[in-house]
Amino acid sequence: MNDTRHGASWSMATSATLHCLTGCAIGEVLGMVIGTALGLHNAATIALSVALAFVFGYALTMRGVLKSGLAFGAALKVALAADTVSIAVMEIVDNGIMVVVPGAMDAGLGSLLFWGALAFALAVAFVLTVPVNKWMIGRGLGHAKVHAHHGH
Repeated sequence: MNDTRHGASWSMATSATLHCLTGCAIGEVLGMVIGTALGLHNAATIALSVALAFVFGYALTMRGVLKSGLAFGAALKVALAADTVSIAVMEIVDNGIMVVVPGAMDAGLGSLLFWGALAFALAVAFVLTVPVNKWMIGRGLGHAKVHAHHGH
């Protein structure tokens, strides 16, 4: 098959994963800040961070899709189809790393250990999520659904 979907799949996958990373990072940081400020247990802080990562990831996708003229409900369906697997993989990897790095979750927001572990976790999650997005885009799934609304 020689269509642009296959020819540009690494580029599209990297772009989709960067998009996912942006939403995940915003949600992760905000969740960690809120969880720490409220004195929540680590599990509750992670749950909040994951929920916010999904919210911000979907919102970033919807913003672009809504600009293409899609109604809110249709844009939400595109965002769910485009981002759910990518965000889930990224969240499993980055939160898994945060949990296994000794002291990272308890280090606090003022700690280099916390921020270093989070940056490392997000970087590893990015690297591991790119091939997932490539596989999905190559099959017309994931962010291929978004690109259909941008004229790509």
